[in-house]
Amino acid sequence: MRFLSQGIGWIVRSIVYLVFGTLLVAALIATATAAHVWYFARQDNHDHANTIFVLGAAQYDGRPSEWLAARLQHAADLYEEGVAPTIVTVGGKREGDRFTEAQAGKDYLVNTLDVPSSAVVEVNEGVDTLTSAEAFATMARDNGWTSAVVVTDPAHSLRATRMVQDQGIIAWGSPTRQGPSVATRSAQFNSILHETGGMLYYEVIERERPGLRINAGSAEPVINALRSSTPW
Repeated sequence: MRFLSQGIGWIVRSIVYLVFGTLLVAALIATATAAHVWYFARQDNHDHANTIFVLGAAQYDGRPSEWLAARLQHAADLYEEGVAPTIVTVGGKREGDRFTEAQAGKDYLVNTLDVPSSAVVEVNEGVDTLTSAEAFATMARDNGWTSAVVVTDPAHSLRATRMVQDQGIIAWGSPTRQGPSVATRSAQFNSILHETGGMLYYEVIERERPGLRINAGSAEPVINALRSSTPW
């Protein structure tokens, strides 16, 4: 009976240690990912590229939301600076919409920000960041584009850029510094929390899908750490 009690106690302690260790590793990974999201959000690379790739956001009957307008303004500034000769807008539409996010983006660039129509290419596909990156990569390969400056909100910059890189495109980020996503400290903090979860989900779940052109080594430490902490 004594040996049985000792055995049960050892099993219980082992389970407690295993659960605690797993939670500790998960917390460390989440913290490291949040720090990476925050650090990348502060990077702004204006190196020359083939294209300026603008991630879509909400539009209202052809009128860009504040989030999308801020991204488009930054893309126009990069174009005027000579960073790239072409701006690519991306994004599909919801059921009942008359315009896609890509169309609304191009119209705003041309009619409001005075970017030449010939310099803007719209890709009317994409319902989220990953499908938008995939649609852009298809267009890039068709046009011989090999590099892109990714324009989006600061906290979103890491995940968006990583997804473009994983499609085989050389990419770096130049996020907007205006708009609702950076208007307050609270908005910035909430964006980092949201993107930390999104980044972990992409690295562990979505990035494992077949067909992605993975940029080797960019996320393996995170994935391997998660796997090593899982007891099955």
